[in-house]
Amino acid sequence: MSLMLEEIFDQPRALRRTFKAEREHAQSFKEFARQKDFRLIVLVARGTSDNAALFGRYLLELTTGIPVSLCAASIHTLYHARLDLRRAVVVGVSQSGEGTDINLVLKSARRQGAYTVAITNEARSTMAQLADEVFLVRAGKQRSVAATKTYTGQLLMFYLLAGGLGPHITLESVSEIPDRVEAALELAPSIRELVERYRYMRQCVVVSRGLNVANAYELALKLMETCYVVAERFSSADFAHGPVALIERDFPVIILMPPGKVFRDLKRLVERLRKLRAETLLISSTDVRLPAATRTIRVPGPIPEIYTPIPYIVPGQLLAASLAEVKGLDPDNPRSLQIVTRTL
Repeated sequence: MSLMLEEIFDQPRALRRTFKAEREHAQSFKEFARQKDFRLIVLVARGTSDNAALFGRYLLELTTGIPVSLCAASIHTLYHARLDLRRAVVVGVSQSGEGTDINLVLKSARRQGAYTVAITNEARSTMAQLADEVFLVRAGKQRSVAATKTYTGQLLMFYLLAGGLGPHITLESVSEIPDRVEAALELAPSIRELVERYRYMRQCVVVSRGLNVANAYELALKLMETCYVVAERFSSADFAHGPVALIERDFPVIILMPPGKVFRDLKRLVERLRKLRAETLLISSTDVRLPAATRTIRVPGPIPEIYTPIPYIVPGQLLAASLAEVKGLDPDNPRSLQIVTRTL
């Protein structure tokens, strides 16, 4: 078994450990945030952590009512812009805590009046030392280059942060997520059989909308990293504004299709893709009625839409790891990559 698969299967344990250790922290942060009355949240990250931050943007704006910005790090590191960040909380997200540009943004933000928060897997990292407050992902040492358990750990942290900044996320609901991940991991044998169909896939599109757009980005990244598949990723709303022209007969399209607000829009897309004779693979819940599609992966449900992102990425992770295997590739040693990437 690859290190990537080992870390995928370690996720329920890692998530339980992280939740147990950080739930009281989330409660104390709730009182602190009420006193500070933050008016802006800024998220800064790269790579897989940037996909986690994209989820954080959707979740935090939806549940707190506070505007959220995804930071362009070069504004701080190359252009040295002076911003008014009083009453802002700036959140750096990094598995290693050693992303040079992310840490420079946190330093700059502190000088400009922000309260800084780190979400990282490394307690002794540079990021953990320089931030005002640290939410520590306790995923254990990441050995695979392709991040999996640290990504879901970061998503879990955003649930805790959202619970600290607003009233709509409950600790009881968050505590159920590891069990949902454990149930999703039972799909591994069927996904391993499914990927044989995609052995020769060289390109695809991954689509979702709303809270799962970040997962579309993350699954596409995993396919690029581990399988060398050219994987474009889109919100279904953006996909309809031009990229749908890519689609022809047998073109692979993977759609993360949760129940809730986005379901109707994604159903319309599936029906359109069927007319175009695309090779459509749906990731959805067992309790929803799906339109006809080429293939489906049914995540055990029911799951409220707001809590689907972590269990929904698990089939995607299994898909990428298994596809790398059938292609004869080593997902633990993708070419030209290493675990820690430093940019400015």
